[in-house]
Amino acid sequence: MVKFMTADQAALLVPDEAHLALLGSGGGVLEPDLVYEALEKRFLAHGAPRRLTVTAACGFGDKGCGGISRFAHEGMTRRFIGAHWAWSPQMQKLALENRIEAYNLPQGVLVTNYRELAARRIGLITKTGLHTFVDPRLGGGQVNSSTKKPLVELIRLQGEDWLHYQLPPVDVAIIRGSLADEDGNISVRNEAANGELLPMAQAAKNNGGIVICQVKQVVRKGSLCAREVAVPSIFVDAVVVSPGQWQSRGGEYEPAFTGQEHPLRQMPMPMPFGIRKVIARRAAMELYKGNIVNVGVGISDGVASVAAEQGLLDAVTMTVEQGLIGGLPSRGDLFGTSLYPSAILDAPAQFDFYSGGGLDIAFLGMAQADLQGNVNVSRFGARLAGCGGFIDISQNAKKCVFCGTFTANGLEVQLHHGKMKIVHEGTISKFLRQVEQVTYSGAYASQQGRSALYITERAVFELTSAGLVLTEIAPGISLERDILPHMEFRPIQRQPLLEMDPKIFQE
Repeated sequence: MVKFMTADQAALLVPDEAHLALLGSGGGVLEPDLVYEALEKRFLAHGAPRRLTVTAACGFGDKGCGGISRFAHEGMTRRFIGAHWAWSPQMQKLALENRIEAYNLPQGVLVTNYRELAARRIGLITKTGLHTFVDPRLGGGQVNSSTKKPLVELIRLQGEDWLHYQLPPVDVAIIRGSLADEDGNISVRNEAANGELLPMAQAAKNNGGIVICQVKQVVRKGSLCAREVAVPSIFVDAVVVSPGQWQSRGGEYEPAFTGQEHPLRQMPMPMPFGIRKVIARRAAMELYKGNIVNVGVGISDGVASVAAEQGLLDAVTMTVEQGLIGGLPSRGDLFGTSLYPSAILDAPAQFDFYSGGGLDIAFLGMAQADLQGNVNVSRFGARLAGCGGFIDISQNAKKCVFCGTFTANGLEVQLHHGKMKIVHEGTISKFLRQVEQVTYSGAYASQQGRSALYITERAVFELTSAGLVLTEIAPGISLERDILPHMEFRPIQRQPLLEMDPKIFQE
């Protein structure tokens, strides 16, 4: 029998040492913020619940005190298993200072593993993560020396290497919907994504645990049609009503995020002209009619904006790992939503499609690249960004286009009459002899016959079996002055070296 209660009452249901599965994505999407706030408030006032294991497949919050950061208190969280860490500097700090056990595992692995937990199977067996930092031979996704227990095992099946992931059983799942009827059936009618809320709930219930769901409104019994129920009441224990719940931090409700049509489709303003747009324009030149596409967060999310600006959205199908098919993926803090999607799937179903090789092309970020074509987006310097869905997507897409600036920290350029001039060089080199952490293995991709490009504002590289090959440079850029001195290795050069299309450098 579902009970309706306040957030403070729901917080009392979470025992010490429980494994909490948290729902949420990006800037407040699907985030049961009232319940998370109540749990933090209870801990700060009474020191409970303590020694939690917390799992979050997505990064979410305000990069300050909200979202995952509600649980970033020493004593409250003992172990954090996350895919994307960048939204919580506080949780990063606890991990980097060795004050919690910390794991970084792929987003798709985490969301599909909930289904394995729900069915009480032995765990997830997949090739996703091989030859990256989550491979036990390269660290097993363990972030620090406090993290002793491996969650990933290398196994051999039918003469091939596989990874076996085993997460701890879920004791408490905290999820969110739009509406609950009086029986406790949950609808996500006004949510911008479905995420992994159903398998999370099933994983908790089949382990004898509990499910707490936050909704905006309660409707009368029988008013939700069966096809609208995303989580049946048999999987729900407690419902918390939050009348002030927003669809995202972008606003209380945007109908276009749920796919509802407007008489006139209103698109956001085009990207401002600059380095990011130059990179996105060159990357968008890799699109072909009929492509099924994924765009990642960061510089690469500008590819969707450029495609819309150039009238290409109807020729390709954009997708986002939160389960969105079609439409225009959002940039920046609203990443994980799309304007006018044609379908919204559960996240595990989306990752099944990705892992099976369904993507024609993926546009992803690039913090570091090296001679072998390896890419690092997960951990560099003092920053623990996490891999998010990057490994699931990059390892299985037919083609990857990695997007990033050539150097970082202080880079300034001048774009004039179709040419580029470096005004101030960035102080951090991004093309290294060896990346700090392998989030994408160039050698493994080449072995599998997958292609990759590495696109910056001034140069384009291509993955080959021999490593990175420099294929294009921007008009106005000198190879000897602007490229080679800022790389830790000398790349193979295509002969003849091509010039990037001057049109992409014009406002």
